[in-house]
Amino acid sequence: MKDVDWKQELLDSQRFNKKEEKLLKDGPKNIAQSWWLGAMFLRYKQIKGIKEKPRPNLQSSFKEFEGKIIKD
Repeated sequence: MKDVDWKQELLDSQRFNKKEEKLLKDGPKNIAQSWWLGAMFLRYKQIKGIKEKPRPNLQSSFKEFEGKIIKD
């Protein structure tokens, strides 16, 4: 994916309120604002139709782990 300044693109689209504009321009100052900024990024991706590749399932069970240990 090419590098896109999503914040500037969202600012140009005028799809936000005054608080969101300040957050986009100044950045987050606390954890709640960083969550809000993350939610805005997810909204941006939905508007643009950007979908990420599904992540591989890396989970394993204790039973599998124990089986590997016993075999060794």
